[in-house]
Amino acid sequence: MLSQCIVLRHDNTCPHSAGVTQNLIQQFGWEQFDHPPFSPDLAPSDYHLFLNLKRDFRRRHFDSDEDAENGVQQSLSSLAASFFEEGVHKLVSHYDKCVNNGGNYVEK
Repeated sequence: MLSQCIVLRHDNTCPHSAGVTQNLIQQFGWEQFDHPPFSPDLAPSDYHLFLNLKRDFRRRHFDSDEDAENGVQQSLSSLAASFFEEGVHKLVSHYDKCVNNGGNYVEK
């Protein structure tokens, strides 16, 4: 059986950098990837999820905020787990490009 490696990628916000959090991460033996500052393009929601939503909702109009919320909920609910897994796997190449680019913006 293969052992599973857990890697956390998070920013340097207080909840993530707090001593209690860091102690737990160390206790569990999890590896951490720090989020380079000013690199919003490393958020899977930005480069994977929102691109998909933008494509799904292009030229669509909603009569109310509630209709829009329902449309987004239905769209997200219809996505298979593999879609989200693919987004996480893309993070590796995005992170690598960002680090090799000195933390600057990564083209999609």
